[in-house]
Amino acid sequence: MEFLVMVKQKEWAKDFTNLNMKKLTVKEIIQCKGVKKLSEVYTHNPLEAEACELAGIDMIVSSEVNDIKGIRKAAKNTFLTVGLPYGTYLNQNDILKRSFELLKIGADAIYCPQSLDLIKSITDEGIPVVGHSGFIPYKSTLYGGFKAYGKTAFEAQKIYEQCLKLCDAGVFAIEIEIVPFKVAEFISKNIDVLMIGMGSGLGCDAQYLFAEDILGYNKGHIPRHAKVYSNIGEDYNRIKTKSVEAFKKFKKEVEDKKYPSEEHDIIIPDSEFTNFSSNNKNKIK
Repeated sequence: MEFLVMVKQKEWAKDFTNLNMKKLTVKEIIQCKGVKKLSEVYTHNPLEAEACELAGIDMIVSSEVNDIKGIRKAAKNTFLTVGLPYGTYLNQNDILKRSFELLKIGADAIYCPQSLDLIKSITDEGIPVVGHSGFIPYKSTLYGGFKAYGKTAFEAQKIYEQCLKLCDAGVFAIEIEIVPFKVAEFISKNIDVLMIGMGSGLGCDAQYLFAEDILGYNKGHIPRHAKVYSNIGEDYNRIKTKSVEAFKKFKKEVEDKKYPSEEHDIIIPDSEFTNFSSNNKNKIK
């Protein structure tokens, strides 16, 4: 891939410490390989996206089903990858059309878990794509459930070969999920694209976590690699409780005819209302 040749390791010595809130480009992200560890967070909404940008998170990810326009507006200077849900777009025309639509509303890259042919159809148009290897949640039944993949030489080889195929398809980065750290480190050192690790050890070029795991509000399965940095789940519960209380008060005041009260009313002068009502008195049936 010609683009990757342009940013070989000799160029990766550039210092990015002064980028601050400047949004990274794909070229700059690849140049960080071997020089600087990057951070990436999956965000569900604009609030989380804004917090990530204020914290200096390098890259954020979200699904196309979320408020991408709002997320982009909230984090204008953070590299945004938008994911295409697996199985949603099943031919090249549909997936390419949707990819261009997402770029128009603010995506910097597309996460595509589909076949190599579909991925290549996107990269051939110059659209940055992130691939996926290792454990893949929607294919967990093939691995025997939700567990690490790559713990045998055979499995490790399969992961490596898949990563090489993704490179040939033109991706600039690969998410490698729940893979033994030695395997992920080996692949990271022997592949040109950026390796984004989720539960795959320090050897990856970037580390990726979901906002709910970082913020402590994940109520479902908590993976081994997750780490809670702030338990705002308790804050969410308090907000929910106070919200319910407020909504109940509003409902009761409506039923008791206490809301709205005079302080909320808009006043029309008596003379104007008399004029209005008298003119329409005979028209009301």
